[in-house]
Formats: sequence, structure tokens, C-alpha cells
Amino acid sequence: MIRFQCDYAEGAHPKILERLAETNYCQTPGYGMDEFCDHARAMIKEACEAPASEVHFLVGGTQTNATVISSILRPYQGVLCASTGHIAAHETGAIEHTGHKVITLPSYGGKIKAQDVQDAYTAHWNDGSHEHIVQPAMVYISFPTEFGTIYSKSELEEISAVCRRNRLPLFIDGARLGYGLTCDACDVTLPEIARLCDVFYIGGTKQGALFGEAVVFTNSAAEPYADLSDCFRYNIKQNGGMLAKGRLLGIQYEVLFEKTETGWLYTDIAANANRHARTIREALVAKGIDFHVDSPTNQIFPVLTSAQMEKIGKDFAYEVWQPLPDGRTCVRFCTSWATKAENVEALVKAINEL
Repeated sequence: MIRFQCDYAEGAHPKILERLAETNYCQTPGYGMDEFCDHARAMIKEACEAPASEVHFLVGGTQTNATVISSILRPYQGVLCASTGHIAAHETGAIEHTGHKVITLPSYGGKIKAQDVQDAYTAHWNDGSHEHIVQPAMVYISFPTEFGTIYSKSELEEISAVCRRNRLPLFIDGARLGYGLTCDACDVTLPEIARLCDVFYIGGTKQGALFGEAVVFTNSAAEPYADLSDCFRYNIKQNGGMLAKGRLLGIQYEVLFEKTETGWLYTDIAANANRHARTIREALVAKGIDFHVDSPTNQIFPVLTSAQMEKIGKDFAYEVWQPLPDGRTCVRFCTSWATKAENVEALVKAINEL
């Protein structure tokens, strides 16, 4: 069985495994207070062109989302998010478990619009009984979205402007950040993302690391955001995210942010995944297969009949996304940093034979 279900089916990039083995017997302080984590933080700040930022390492994405959001919101506040957003649809109520409501907005191919953020904020404060309602106090988006779509630079600028005008911290979930930054449709850079939001994370789990996410508090906005990261390490510890052998996280990000001719290892391996996804997408288009959403990244969402699903499913694992009213089903094919060309060729051959 060849798996195209997700982008975290494989272990870790060989260079990471080599570095972990090389440093295996090094003795360091714990909890991310070691020289490897310090160096990785410096590398990330340089890549983001954000010297005033603060970088923290956590273990996984759901844990990161819950820790960041709960650390910023007060008990009576909630976070605005697309109805299809990860924290609303795929995290088993992790945010609600921290005591905070996810306030959903309309989803447009996985994205939200700046005007909808403004409308939700205005509607709350114009309500005469607003103190009886959860207060919208933060905005969450992901880049790419759950549907593999990405925000354009202008869309991010509009959302950022609305957030800062209304004093709403903007949090970008970057679990698949590299796949977004390196896709053909992207017109925004990592430093621009750092400038436009208040906190985001650079996903490692889905992009070549064994595990790990790097949270960046950008400190790029005016007050009152400068203290968002204040005491964040307390929140990491309380939420079970402070890895005792913290150097394992720092070492992985040191490797991922080693410079290459075209960027960093992080972006190089993401670009490779996008190239494989484009090959699969082109085969589906040539076969006349519809798409539920047009995604330019490593996640592809074709619409298949039951017969097509059965035939493909004999040799390839994929994610069943959602049934559609016409009886067909939206499925997801997902490439990763480790996807092999020969596996893509095999899938393309199977698509051609549908």
C-alpha cells in the first residue's frame, strides 16, 4: 500500500537523524535552555528578519494551538476562526477544553475575509447585552488552510489591518507553512508573515522533523501586543509542552534552517512535495476529474465516484474528506517532504487507468 493520506507518515529527514545521532551523548541543560535551541532561535529570527521576536519550541500542533490561544485570551474571550479551520473542525475541542470558545466565521475555500472579522467584532460591541456573550478577542488563520489554499499578501494585509485596528491579536497556524511559502501561487515571504501577524508557528511535524513546532511571537505590532509572550514558558509547562530533552527540538530546527542555494532545507523539501502534488493534480485534470477546491499546495482535493475510489483504494491510501450531495466524495491526496517520485508515477498511472 502506497500512502498519500497525510504529510506526517514518514519519520524525519535523514540530515536530522544524522545530527541527532552525532549529538546523542552531548550533555546540555534541559527544557530548551541549551546552546542548540539558542542557535535555532537565532536562525529563525534571522530567517524571519525579526530580531525582536521571541521563539519557543513545542512538541505538536494541537498542543501549540491550545497553548498559544489560551495564553492570550482571558476567561470570557474567544477566538475568531473559519468554520473549516483546524481548531474548529479537527482538534477534538482542544480550544474549548482550555475554557475558550471558537467563534466561527464563513469559510471561503478554507479562508476568512477581513470584512467578516470586522463585522463580527462590530456586531459584538453593538449588542446591548454584549457582556452576556463571549467576546471576540483574537483571530486564528492557517497558512495553508485546511483545504491547502493560501492567503495572498493583500488578503493578509487586509486581515492584519482589521486586527490591529480593533486590537485583536492575529495568530497564524503554520503547521504546513513551508508548503504554502513554496507553492506557485504564493506572493508572500516569511519576513512578511512575521510582520503581518502577532504570533505564528513554523511547523516541523509535517515538514521533515520527527516532531516539533517553533512558535514565533513577532513583537511587530504596537501596544498592547508587546507582552503577548510574557510568561509564555509557564503556559508551555502547564500544557505539557515543555520537553525535558529540549535540545532535540533545537537540533531539528538547526538542520531545517540550514541555508541552501534556494533558501533553507525547510523550504527546499517543501517545494519538492509541491512539485509532486502538481504532477498528481495535472494527471487528475487530464482525466477530467473535478476538484472540490483548487489547492496550489501539497494537499489535493479531487472529487471521485465510488467506483473510482474503490479502484484507487486497492493500492493507494488517501483521506476521505467529505461526501457530496451528488453522491460523489471529496478525497484528499497529500504529498510530503519524503514523497518518492516512483510512488507519484505509480499513482499517476492508476489515475490514467480510471
